[in-house]
Amino acid sequence: MTQVQPAPSAAERAYSVLRTRILDGEVPPGTMLGESPLAAELGMSRTPVRAALSRLQDEGWIAIYPKRGALVRGLGQRAVAELAQMRVLLETAGERCAPAQLRAEVAARLEDLLAAQRRAQTERDLPALLTTLQSFHRGFVEAGDNLVMLELYGRLADRHRFALSTAGEQLFAGGEESLAEHAELLEAFRDGDSERFEATLRAHVTEIGAPREAG
Repeated sequence: MTQVQPAPSAAERAYSVLRTRILDGEVPPGTMLGESPLAAELGMSRTPVRAALSRLQDEGWIAIYPKRGALVRGLGQRAVAELAQMRVLLETAGERCAPAQLRAEVAARLEDLLAAQRRAQTERDLPALLTTLQSFHRGFVEAGDNLVMLELYGRLADRHRFALSTAGEQLFAGGEESLAEHAELLEAFRDGDSERFEATLRAHVTEIGAPREAG
C-alpha cells in the first residue's frame, strides 16, 4: 500500500517559495523583505513566514533586522572566488577519472545541453539557462563516477545557481562567448586532453565579475 506523504507545513511552503526566488534572482541582493507583505502574498499568517525567514538566515541567504525586515545577501568576492576554485578542482578531477565508455556517454549528453543552452539564450529564458549551465558543468563530475565527488559538488549547487542568477543580463550579453568556451571544454573532454580541459575551465570560471565566470 502506497503511503501518502503529509502535505508540507505553511512554514515549509514559505521557505521553499522564498528560497527559490532568491536562488533564481527574482529577489536580488539588497532587496528588503517584510513579514507582513510576504504573509499577505503567500496567503498565510506571519508566524510561518517568520520561521521561513529564520531558516533562510541560518543558511546565510538573508540577514534579519528587527522591526525593519530581512535583507537578501549577496556573495562576496572571496565567496565567488572560493566557489570557482572548488568547481575547478571537482570538475577537473571528474574529467581525469572518467572511464572511456562513460566519457563518450556524457559527451553525447553535453552536446544536447549545448543545444539547450543556445535555445535558452535565444529565447532569453533565464531559469532554463541556469538549469542548463549547471547541468553542463555537473556532467564533468558525473563522468568521474565518484559518489563522494558528486556529493561535494551538489553542496555547491545553490551558491552556483545564485551566482548565475545574480549575473542576470550579463549571462545573455556574454552568451556567444560562453557557448564557444563550453564547446571548447566539450572538445577537450571528449579527446581526453586533461591539460587543455583544465586550462580552459580555469579561464572560464575564475575571472571574477565577468559573465563567463559564473557559467
